[in-house]
Amino acid sequence: MSDYLVKALGYNDHVRAYAIRTTEMVNEAVTRHHAWPTAAAALGRAMTAGSMMGSMLKGEEKLTVKVEGGGPMGPIVVDSESDGSTRGYAHNMQVHFDLNDQSKLDVAQAVGTEGFLSVVKDIGMKDNFTGSVPLVSGELGDDFTYYFVTSEQVPSSVGLGVLVNPDNTVQASGGFILQIMPNAPEEVVDEVEQQIQAMPPISKLIERGKTPEEILSIMLKDEHKIIETSPVSFSCKCSRERIEQALISLGSAELIDMKDVDHGAETQCHFCNEIYNFTEEDLAGLAEKAKTIEEAN
Repeated sequence: MSDYLVKALGYNDHVRAYAIRTTEMVNEAVTRHHAWPTAAAALGRAMTAGSMMGSMLKGEEKLTVKVEGGGPMGPIVVDSESDGSTRGYAHNMQVHFDLNDQSKLDVAQAVGTEGFLSVVKDIGMKDNFTGSVPLVSGELGDDFTYYFVTSEQVPSSVGLGVLVNPDNTVQASGGFILQIMPNAPEEVVDEVEQQIQAMPPISKLIERGKTPEEILSIMLKDEHKIIETSPVSFSCKCSRERIEQALISLGSAELIDMKDVDHGAETQCHFCNEIYNFTEEDLAGLAEKAKTIEEAN
């Protein structure tokens, strides 16, 4: 089953909800980064939340989520776009701990709890929208919930879950975001809260084969209408051409020095771990291009 997201409105449009399956997307990232289980769960939760938030954008808008909790993983960075493409990485993916008191992967210990969750939205205007909140748990679901309530003033509940196999692959990954619209009746709020509290963990629902549509039905008791279904996937925008342009921007002198001293160059994308190699001949050609630009300016 491919990954996808479903958006819905419930209870006479008083509730907006998103449910998503991200098993393949997260597994791709975890495999590329050779992630250990706790780090895999943390990155997967962040990517799942980022993908749902990206679906709230329009056109060519995009956002970047950054989680800096002071834990051994270092900062987690996730990019997501409105078309469902998402990529993510952390500075240290080889992190794992014993299970916590709830017999779950100890994401909070890997992420840390002393820091911030930041979201930068590029919506095509002169200045980007930036929101930042302190971490409240490091488990990420609660932290994204706090972000929506505090930074965007939208009462929300965010559920995120990742199950990791003994071989470090991802067995199940998914999440939901449920948001209460202004002027929603108190009885609707109470009923939805009770249904969320009674739900099994989201990762267990995904593991059991529940679809995003079925997860929405559990949360909203069939009192909803689906308004959009869209695919989501791991996608990195890096390419050799983009790396070449970045190298050219260093200037001809720097490129000649790299050719003569280092006899080549190697660069690696943080997001997908793809490696790009450049020979002395490649660098000489890029230096010529850089020189042409410098002379034109």
